[in-house]
Amino acid sequence: MGQPAQQQEVPGIQSEMRPVPDCGEQSYKGSGKLEGKVAVITGGDSGIGRAVAIAFAREGADVLISYLSEDSDAKDTAGYVEQAGRRAVLVKGDIADPQLCRNIIQTAVDDLGGVDILVSNAAFQMTHETLDEISEEEWDHTIHTNISAMFHLCKAAIPHMKPGSSIIGSSSVNSDMPNPTLAPYAATKAAIANFCASLAQMLGEKGIRVNSVAPGPIWTPLIPSTMPPEKVEKFGENTPLGRAGQPKELAPVYVLLASDDGSYISGARIAVTGGRPVL
Repeated sequence: MGQPAQQQEVPGIQSEMRPVPDCGEQSYKGSGKLEGKVAVITGGDSGIGRAVAIAFAREGADVLISYLSEDSDAKDTAGYVEQAGRRAVLVKGDIADPQLCRNIIQTAVDDLGGVDILVSNAAFQMTHETLDEISEEEWDHTIHTNISAMFHLCKAAIPHMKPGSSIIGSSSVNSDMPNPTLAPYAATKAAIANFCASLAQMLGEKGIRVNSVAPGPIWTPLIPSTMPPEKVEKFGENTPLGRAGQPKELAPVYVLLASDDGSYISGARIAVTGGRPVL
């Protein structure tokens, strides 16, 4: 049920993983739920972000894919979007830079005509056994990438969003069940869930819905690039379902929250954890 021990450099390349994650490339079928929408997805090149990009495109959305440096993965994802008959725009760079966040939103407005859906998904983590192992630079980078970027993205996007628009933050089961070896990451994931709950109340009068998704252990490039091989091999085995999830198993939840099917869902944190409770 598991995966072989393996290691990559950060940020990891999906095509080099064994097995390659299933992002719904061959299985997701759309039904027009996002027809005519424009979606921005950070970390959209691989893993959960790729699965969401594929699903959104097959539901009718044009997609801006923000990614760090994984050119081959990003081009593959853009190809799937275009095969669905939708427009794909790629923006490369580190979202820890606030100006890049603003540029991402402006590019969506200029090239795709607006922003109807914002998925703040890109994240950084690293495994450490003690606090002494975590440098100040790594702490700051984790905060800037995982939560500050969402602030800058939202601040730039909201003026362009119409009633019915949706913001989705990728939180984690770590948001209230923190893994001590992922302390900085877990802290940011709790912050994302909390920030989304605040925004849902702040933006309700504008007709903009805000929710977060709390994945459990999902097989993405983040895992072999940030965990030691022995942990990769056992990744996901401690869930009630006994396995890691595949990115494609997240995509329908993001579609629900982005579409009119979720028109009364706001301020929620949806758990997709293989059985681990998120309270």
